[in-house]
Amino acid sequence: MINLAILVAEQVGLVILLAFFLVNIPLFRRMLLNLNWRNKIGLYVIFAFFAILSNMIGVLISPSNEIIRRTLLITIPHGYSVANVRIITVTVAGIVGGPYVGGAVGLTAGGFRALQEGFSPEALFYIPSSFIIGIISGLFYDQRQQRYSPLRARNGFFIGLIMECIQMSFVLLCSPTGWTLVKFIALPMILISSIGTTVFLTIIRFFFQQELAAQAAQTRTVLNLALSTLPLFKRGFTAEAAQTAVHLIYQYTSFDAVSITDRHQILAFEGAGSDHHLVDQDLATDISLTAMNEGIVEVANTEERIGCKNPNCPLKSAVIVPLSLGDEIIGTLKLYYVQRWRLTPVEIQLGTGIGQILSTQIMLGRASYQSELLRDVEIKSLQSQVNPHFFFNAINTIMAVMRRDPKQARKLLLSLSTYFRDNLMGARETLIPLAQEYEHVQAYLTLAQARFPGKYQVTFSDYPTAALIPPFSIQVLVENALRHAFGQRKKGNRVEVTIKQCETELEITVADNGHGIDPDKLPELGKKVVASKEGSGTALQNLNERLHGLYDPHTGLKIKSSPAGTTVKMEIPYQTRKTERTEQQA
Repeated sequence: MINLAILVAEQVGLVILLAFFLVNIPLFRRMLLNLNWRNKIGLYVIFAFFAILSNMIGVLISPSNEIIRRTLLITIPHGYSVANVRIITVTVAGIVGGPYVGGAVGLTAGGFRALQEGFSPEALFYIPSSFIIGIISGLFYDQRQQRYSPLRARNGFFIGLIMECIQMSFVLLCSPTGWTLVKFIALPMILISSIGTTVFLTIIRFFFQQELAAQAAQTRTVLNLALSTLPLFKRGFTAEAAQTAVHLIYQYTSFDAVSITDRHQILAFEGAGSDHHLVDQDLATDISLTAMNEGIVEVANTEERIGCKNPNCPLKSAVIVPLSLGDEIIGTLKLYYVQRWRLTPVEIQLGTGIGQILSTQIMLGRASYQSELLRDVEIKSLQSQVNPHFFFNAINTIMAVMRRDPKQARKLLLSLSTYFRDNLMGARETLIPLAQEYEHVQAYLTLAQARFPGKYQVTFSDYPTAALIPPFSIQVLVENALRHAFGQRKKGNRVEVTIKQCETELEITVADNGHGIDPDKLPELGKKVVASKEGSGTALQNLNERLHGLYDPHTGLKIKSSPAGTTVKMEIPYQTRKTERTEQQA
């Protein structure tokens, strides 16, 4: 029995060695990261090969339980049995690829095992047993789980043990040698296969952890780029700004070449191929035009798809990200590699993130430039609501989160982008739809709650999404409640936003269960600047003045407060885009 265990362990070692090389192949890594039907077929082919190989390198056992060494088992004599590790490959295939992949690999493994005995009646049971094991192991795969947290290896030990026990049950019931064979092979097979499953999954998990580290590093890269490119586009989407941005991206990332274009020509290029990808050169590639016309990220994995006319161009793969200014596509960001295999889903996500950051920076620069030109007092007042301390607190929060959860960090980065985009868009409008204000508040809450997990509970009532309200009106009240209402209290902090349409009026109420407002300060709130440790003390005053200017002096904030909490209410005329146009025509 010990000799059998050693021989089976040798088989497991060979399979694990192949698995180690497998996870270092970019094609296999892409299959694991994107489990569409094409990649599931690819996984089936790979694991089916493993299963067939496992059958062929098995240990031959005579009817008298004598171990017979052979190099490869193409055929198996009648009455002989085989101890092999095909159940490991079937089990791992199911765990990694799901029940369809596991079941298909199981059918292949069992079918080849029956073929080795010439499909004799005594060998046919291997087909349903392997198929059932593949399906059951596939049930442990959850496509909803974060793909960078696959099934833990220690759980794989128990799953491998259960699957091998199922196989031994079939052998006991269906094999001619039955109990005699099971008694001889069960213990070493179950133990070694369980350990083998554990090690196999550990190798795959190690690969996912590498991807996790890569994602964290890329999130850090995007954040560094966000801070570095912030001042670049103050004077608009110019060639000088594009050249500096391209240099920074090339410096911070591993791409072999970086380019930024407008809709007609190359504004900046750095890296491989710079001898013929020249600044001011007209765009000549269909893929760039497609990215801009359709507003989608395009991926090129061949020289033909990149479309460079120079036969000596070293660029072999690229991701093309459209750059937008609001709803308008104004150019592209192009990121290249000189090897096809280096453009993995991780790099495509990185390129997409950098493109979104640049689009946000361009919008920030345009709004800043317009503000300088127009010298509009109200726009400056609204833009002053963007608290620089909030920005840097949010950046620090995202950098802390990305160490443990890069996926969440990416969501927070998107929320930060949404928050500042809405600030800039709101700064140019007098009234915005409630749905837009709600999106802005949710972006702020996502960042605030990431910084203080579980501290706040904010609820919204149903609301008429098309109703028009002054920008930042609800956001200012919610932010004011979170910053001032609760002090150091860490739990049980509730804010309720209630919105009601009362005939021609829209009633908005923001209520909290905080400690209340100092009665001496209450009469001054909204009417003049009130000194505050947590801010400038101007938020409520600015909001109140905007309400007075938009509607009438009697429309303003109504504030009630007690030690049980504070309620802030405003009543404004109910308007939509349709009614607003009607009033303007009248």
